[in-house]
Amino acid sequence: MFPKYIFMKIRYLNYNQVLKAEFAERVQKISINAGFTCPNRDGSKGTGGCTYCNNQTFSPEYCKSTKSVSEQVEEGIVFFHHKYQAQLYLAYFQSYTNTYDSIENLKAIYEEALSFPNVVGLVVGTRPDCVNNELLDYFAELTKKYYVMIEYGIESTNDETLQFINRSHDYACAELAIRETAKHGIRTCVHIILGLPNESRETILSHAVLLSKLPINVLKIHQLQLIRGTKMAQQFTEHPEWFHLYTAYEYIDLAIDFLEKLNPKIAIERFVSQSPKELLIAPEWGLKNFEFTAKIEKRLKERDTWQGKLFTPNP
Repeated sequence: MFPKYIFMKIRYLNYNQVLKAEFAERVQKISINAGFTCPNRDGSKGTGGCTYCNNQTFSPEYCKSTKSVSEQVEEGIVFFHHKYQAQLYLAYFQSYTNTYDSIENLKAIYEEALSFPNVVGLVVGTRPDCVNNELLDYFAELTKKYYVMIEYGIESTNDETLQFINRSHDYACAELAIRETAKHGIRTCVHIILGLPNESRETILSHAVLLSKLPINVLKIHQLQLIRGTKMAQQFTEHPEWFHLYTAYEYIDLAIDFLEKLNPKIAIERFVSQSPKELLIAPEWGLKNFEFTAKIEKRLKERDTWQGKLFTPNP
């Protein structure tokens, strides 16, 4: 069932390798903050946003909503050009909910980014309750000319957890959005957080089983991070018993257990997220993303295991 993993010694499907197979040149994401908000922030579904979220944790210096989309793309290209002289770019609409506006405004914003010659596609971060068929039809048209991927923040497949972290949608909503996106021929990426409050190891591993049933192309796995200024940081101070903060070595084995149950056709973009030290409360592992990935790969070999080893396909 898994000949690539066994004979080629590839123990998980790496998204970077998928991109290399699709593009002749190196591809780099350029983050863009287009000034969006979220329905669980502005009062339409809730207020306060997700309890773990502080968007400062993943916005590069050039990525500010006070700048136009064009300015951010231009500065992003300059930022990365000194590292790699020849490369292509994906405009990555990252901060908040990047489909939460009128279709007219969204088209104008996306097409402004796509107007740059070396920008070959879009990656659009959003929520599963903020897409509709009109928007998906538009993205489907764009895929005829550009690389398009929709990134859905799912975070958990457990409805109690989703309510607790103030997502203001359930898992059924996520399932529907992912299936509809795939039906339109659009690539899908999903974010999942391992270690959210009150989630047992069994619950965490069940996420892999449920996500494996969906037409997902790419998965971003994040460890839970407690970030200054968030409601979750306050909850940790008041109720530390709700949390299990994994050590790096505990998390490595948890991530591998998760991989074993995951559909091997889902590419892994990353295993961890890295927040600025000045914002991070815990866990402080002192490892960069590439260092952590190397440890995952080493442990996979030690355990002689691979992505999908315990995956059971749908009947």
